[in-house]
Amino acid sequence: MSENVLVSAAAGVLEIRFNRADKKNAFTMPMYQAIVAGLRQAESDPAIRVILFSAEGSAFSAGNDLQDFMSNPPDLGDGPDAGPVMQFMRALSGARKVVVAAVQGPAVGVGATLLLHCDLVLAAEDARLSLPFINLGLVPEFASTLLLPQRLGYHRAAELAMLGEPVDAATALRLGLVNRVLPAAELAEGARALARKLAAKAPEALLLTKQLLKSGAPDVQGRIVEEAGHFARRLHSGEFREAATAFFEKRPPDFSGLL
Repeated sequence: MSENVLVSAAAGVLEIRFNRADKKNAFTMPMYQAIVAGLRQAESDPAIRVILFSAEGSAFSAGNDLQDFMSNPPDLGDGPDAGPVMQFMRALSGARKVVVAAVQGPAVGVGATLLLHCDLVLAAEDARLSLPFINLGLVPEFASTLLLPQRLGYHRAAELAMLGEPVDAATALRLGLVNRVLPAAELAEGARALARKLAAKAPEALLLTKQLLKSGAPDVQGRIVEEAGHFARRLHSGEFREAATAFFEKRPPDFSGLL
C-alpha cells in the first residue's frame, strides 16, 4: 500500500484519499496499485456501500506523474496480466458500488477522466477540469472519447478534447460534468455527508439502481421489462419490508443490518 493513498472506512463509506499534495497528487504506479487495492476492498466488503474519492492539498490530481511514466512506461495491455493503470481503469469502470468524488483545484488528465466513471461528483468553487492530452502529443483515455460525446454532444466534447483547455467549476456544472459546486471549505464534509446519505439507503436497491442506470438497453420497451423484473423481486425483499414497516411506524428506515 502506498503512503500516497490513504484508505479508511466508516459508516458504510470507504474513502480513497490521494495524499501526495506536494506533487499535486500526480499518480505514480504505486498509487495506482493502492487505489486498485482500495477499490477491490470496497467491492469485496458487504459493509461498504459507497466509495469516496478525495484528495489532500490544493489539487484533486495533476494526472499522471510524467517523470514516473517516462522512467517506468506503463503496461497498457488488456490481457490477464494487465499493469496497474489498466487494472485501475477496469476496477473503477466496473465498480458495482456507488462512487462519489470530491474535487478541488486542478483535475487534470486521468484526474478528470476518472470522474466520468463516478456516479456523483462534487466540486469546490476553485475546481478546474482539463484534458491536456493533445497538448502532450497524446490522445484521451479511460473511454473519455466515448463518454464525453454521449454526455455533452460531439462539439462540446471536441472542444474539451482538442483544445485541452481547463473548464472551471461553474462551466463543469452547466455541462453536467459535476453535480454540485460547493465552497472549498465545505467540500470535504459535504462529500462525506453525501456518501453517508447514500450508504444509508437500501443496499441492494442502490446497487441495482446503479446497474440499471449504467447498463444499455435495446429500446424503451426492453428497459421497461428489465425494470419490472427487478421491481417485482424487490417487493419480496427485506429492504422493502423494512422501508414499508418504517413508513407505517413513522420512522426512518434502518438498512444497517441488511448486507
